[in-house]
Amino acid sequence: MTLVPAACFSTRQLRCEGSDPKWLRYSYYTAGSGGAGPTILETSFLLAGEEVVVYKDGKEVILPPISNRREVDFGPGVGRKGLYLYNLPEVVSGHKYLRVPDVSARFGTDPFIWNWAMWLTARLIPRKLLNDRAFVKRFAALSDPFVRNVDKIVGEAVAMRVEVDMMNGKNSSGIFVHKYLSQSMGYSTAAFAQSVLQGKTKPGVWYPEEPEALQDRRQFLQLAATGCSRFDLNRSAWALESEITQIGGLIYW
Repeated sequence: MTLVPAACFSTRQLRCEGSDPKWLRYSYYTAGSGGAGPTILETSFLLAGEEVVVYKDGKEVILPPISNRREVDFGPGVGRKGLYLYNLPEVVSGHKYLRVPDVSARFGTDPFIWNWAMWLTARLIPRKLLNDRAFVKRFAALSDPFVRNVDKIVGEAVAMRVEVDMMNGKNSSGIFVHKYLSQSMGYSTAAFAQSVLQGKTKPGVWYPEEPEALQDRRQFLQLAATGCSRFDLNRSAWALESEITQIGGLIYW
């Protein structure tokens, strides 16, 4: 789920506005399970058992899982969604390799009741059980039939938004929307494989933010975005909103 946005910004791109980055926000949304079934369920349940690492003013801050709701606008077709903090690895790697002092990552799904269910899971089920992979696998298998039935109604879309606030007050954002999560993951994986085969990824294991991971990010993104209903980079935050009203020379949203 995080392959594309994690690779969207290099350190050079983050500083292309002539100012250092201050705040990096990763925002993710899937409709239902995105067609991934038990895989995304197991991941979500495991994350419900982990404290969340975020960075504020360059310092690590620990927060409860699935907390600090924030409404994020993914633009026309998806709209505004309520997202919650999860302990996702790109927070640490983004802070370390992109040298951004403030970093956070949020995730949400439809229908909204699933978010409530995850919130309750993180608070009612003992942390010891949520850290037990065998238990989580059984729990996900039990939940899967209900989730798949809901998927038939809400679809399998995925949306990702990356926002960077600069020290000088400017903002740069990117958005990725695909109708099918499984297809978008396939294209993203193929894009990384192509980079390896072409020698544009150095031997080893890298976080996507590291320069060794992708030496030609433009080519990678062109392939990874295959089939997207929307893919924009380096746009102002207001340009990605669902409803924009312009009155005279002013823009309201």
